[in-house]
Amino acid sequence: MWLIAGLGNPGAQYTQTWHNCGFMTLDVLAQRSRIPVGKVKFQGLYGQGTVAGEKAVLLQPQTFMNLSGESIREALQYFKIPPENLIVFYDDIDIPRGTIRVRAIGGPGTHNGMKSIISCLGTQNFPRIRIGTGPVPQHWDLADYVLSNIGKEDQEQMFAAFMSAAEAAEKYIEEHT
Repeated sequence: MWLIAGLGNPGAQYTQTWHNCGFMTLDVLAQRSRIPVGKVKFQGLYGQGTVAGEKAVLLQPQTFMNLSGESIREALQYFKIPPENLIVFYDDIDIPRGTIRVRAIGGPGTHNGMKSIISCLGTQNFPRIRIGTGPVPQHWDLADYVLSNIGKEDQEQMFAAFMSAAEAAEKYIEEHT
């Protein structure tokens, strides 16, 4: 079984922000896999089904970004899923906007959600799919930028990135099962 988590912040004011790329990617994967993500547990919203022919739990932590690890730890423990079967979607300001990068293991970089997950799990040995949101525009504060809405001029490119990231998760599962 796999746990696939998309990182973001709960609340309508954050729905279309750069920092919610993980949530938006999980929504795309949920749609592709026909898995409704609406059950409430693990300090998050989740759904169960099949992704790439394997049992999967899709999770959107509702803890706010900096505490994402608490929700993910609860779900992993409940379903008895090892960390190496966790895939995390999240925004990354350090890679170009609209690109994705898949890593099997690694540190958190500057991302507070990833810092929380690694701290709560006690390991960084789990795959992650980063969705590029960089660079921060000139004269913008980092926090203001990641919490701003994705502009209309970037929406098509970002939706394509969400599709690519969802496909990358499916491929990762196929190759590691």
